[in-house]
Amino acid sequence: MPTIRQLKRRIASVKNSAKITNAIQLVAASKMRRAQDRALQSRPYAEKLRVVLAGLATMASGDEEAAHPLLANRPVRNVAILHITPDKGLCGGLNSNLNRSAGTFVAMQHEPVSVVAVGKKGRDFFVRAHAHVLAEFTDLGDYPTQGDTLAIARLIIDDYLAGTVDRVYMSFSQFVSTAVQRPVIRQLLPIEAPQADSVAAAEEFRSDYIFEPSPEVVLARLLPRYIEMQIYEAVLESAASEQSAKMVAMKNATDNAQEITRELTLTYNKLRQEQITKELLDIVGGAAALEEK
Repeated sequence: MPTIRQLKRRIASVKNSAKITNAIQLVAASKMRRAQDRALQSRPYAEKLRVVLAGLATMASGDEEAAHPLLANRPVRNVAILHITPDKGLCGGLNSNLNRSAGTFVAMQHEPVSVVAVGKKGRDFFVRAHAHVLAEFTDLGDYPTQGDTLAIARLIIDDYLAGTVDRVYMSFSQFVSTAVQRPVIRQLLPIEAPQADSVAAAEEFRSDYIFEPSPEVVLARLLPRYIEMQIYEAVLESAASEQSAKMVAMKNATDNAQEITRELTLTYNKLRQEQITKELLDIVGGAAALEEK
């Protein structure tokens, strides 16, 4: 049974922890809205880019499409995974879920796997697992710009074109809602050209646009931009997921600390009451003993 002094110290410690978690929660809440807006605003552009790419893929000749190195499937001898995680912790189960998903995926591959880590948590995980970390990118900040991700896209594209890797996947956290962030693994290279929703959509695409010099040339110029946008969108989704998960985790931590404080205070009051009662009984007993004398 703890003493009154120990309970007082523990209550003070838990209250201080609650102040810290509450401050982190407030900071995360202020950053969360902006991060969510950036992630949601990137989705219409990315979706329109997929539609344009689908239309160009249907208009380009089959031989040209197959000949383009970013679209052509080739025998897989080496695999790379772009693993996007936060730089910091205090995000609940976000980091562990991401690392578990990517680690399971890597373990299931039959070919050698290289890792391009974006974020310290993912880098540290694969370093501890003795995986081959090809490159690392950290400290992108709370609000990364597309310029911050261009170096990542350039590295991925150059390694793929050089034949260093034959297939590239991307692991990131998809922002669903403030309370839900879903680990996603998506094939990045070779590009799987999105299919038009219907024949009518393809016909509409052909009638609405005129391409110069040709759809094949435009497609070749568009494919690297498509990779860059895919990576940038994933980084924005991960940033929104991080702030959302951090706010929820710190709110839960603050609530738990307050509940523990209430329970400890109740225990403290009971012990204090018992001590006071015991002291009163000692005083009454001493007074009674003096009266008997």
